[in-house]
Amino acid sequence: MKSNVRVRIAPSPTGYLHLGLARTALFNWLFARHNNGTFIMRIDDTDAERSTDESLRQIIESFKWLGLDWDEGYEKGGEYAPYIQSQRLDIYEKHTKMLLDSGKAYYCYCTQEELEEERKIAQAQKKAYTYSGKCRNLTSEQRKKYEEEGRRPSVRFLVEDKILTVHDLIKGDVEFRTGLFGDFIIVRPNGIPLYIYTSVVDDMLMKISHIIRADEHLANTPKQILIFEAFGAPLPEFAHVPLVLGSKGEKLSKRHGATSVAEYKKMGYLPEAMLNYLARLGWSLDDEKEVFTIDELIENFSLDRVGKSGGIFDQQKLMWLNGEYIMKMDIDSRTKAVIPFLQDAGLIDDIPEEKYEWLKQIVSAVGDRLKTLAQIVDYAGFFFVDKVEYDEDAVKKHLKKEGMIDVLKGLKQAFQSLDVFDETAIENAIKSCAESNGLNAGKLIQPLRVALTGKPVGPGIFETLILLGKEKVIQRLEDAILMLDNRRENNEILS
Repeated sequence: MKSNVRVRIAPSPTGYLHLGLARTALFNWLFARHNNGTFIMRIDDTDAERSTDESLRQIIESFKWLGLDWDEGYEKGGEYAPYIQSQRLDIYEKHTKMLLDSGKAYYCYCTQEELEEERKIAQAQKKAYTYSGKCRNLTSEQRKKYEEEGRRPSVRFLVEDKILTVHDLIKGDVEFRTGLFGDFIIVRPNGIPLYIYTSVVDDMLMKISHIIRADEHLANTPKQILIFEAFGAPLPEFAHVPLVLGSKGEKLSKRHGATSVAEYKKMGYLPEAMLNYLARLGWSLDDEKEVFTIDELIENFSLDRVGKSGGIFDQQKLMWLNGEYIMKMDIDSRTKAVIPFLQDAGLIDDIPEEKYEWLKQIVSAVGDRLKTLAQIVDYAGFFFVDKVEYDEDAVKKHLKKEGMIDVLKGLKQAFQSLDVFDETAIENAIKSCAESNGLNAGKLIQPLRVALTGKPVGPGIFETLILLGKEKVIQRLEDAILMLDNRRENNEILS
């Protein structure tokens, strides 16, 4: 282990923070924290056409929401500033000149048409394409001629054919034949350097000790090692973590559902649950323990416990884990956490102090049903509206039965007669109504629930009645009776 651990994450602001990159960032962060090292945030925005300020804002916001704080880099500064690649172009230009002057790189004047012709020839010969290298040894006269033709050169890194071994902390030794990829471009004709090159310059100058990144970057590693060697720079250690996969072992994508951290935040997942779940995607302590605190993850994390095969993303398991974290919250914290979701749904504005206790009782009544914070809208939204929307299947199953209108009228009368609206009085009223209709009291619970909430599931019926209050309960029963009367008069078939 290198004594001074320095790791980095370098998101590209061309979209949202994907779960895969979030997991890679987490592994870097845990590795740094476990080894008392430095976690650095760099921004790879050399793709000017696709990079946006909004994407950068969303990505940084997602990192902060997860709690993956960085010690150096974007917004924080540090010894090796700037940490935004588009602000480091002069640095890359200087290092490109060093490679050109030392003969480790050269100008390539080949046009797209010429390169395409080379590809077609290789394809016809059933060979893998590598650049022919025809611009390797151009004379100054040839270069001048091309420039007079208006050709803008790219810069290619010169590759000698050899066997190169990548020592990977997760995969072990991986061999590459460098001749199979040939001389590769490091600077485009427009002067913008490619990420495969800029990341090496940055890693070298910022003294990155370990490059922990996704499996898909393994193919870039031999090229980057060659660039490190060309500068005479010490090599960092490499660790390529397996990809986050869909249910059938394919790369995780939108067709599997939400794939960005921002989407999970919006759905009401907790950052602690997300970190716990992402950590367990490819890393394990003992193959048994599932729930970890952040401190436990930091204490136990090591790269030798990261598996070689991809982690299957299971949203149901994540939801279960999130529910575990929600239930660990005290009732005050849980209540404050659900308020933004009720506000976003347009159910509440600000909660006055006298209403907060009522809201806290509602959250308590919902109990362990909440697997995400956003589910509060489904389980408790009916408390905050004047008119409920009825679930048609629930109406068909529980309110369509013969005599149900009379039962609801009986319940309404029974509740109206109560001077005290508490659990004992409510229970006695339900029993009395059931007996007068020749029914078991338990048979009235679901019809009553659907009439009051519009839904077949929710908090306990007695808690629901008490929290709604006598006046609203009577109004809801009147609404349900009117709805059923209208449907009966119209000979409507419930669907």
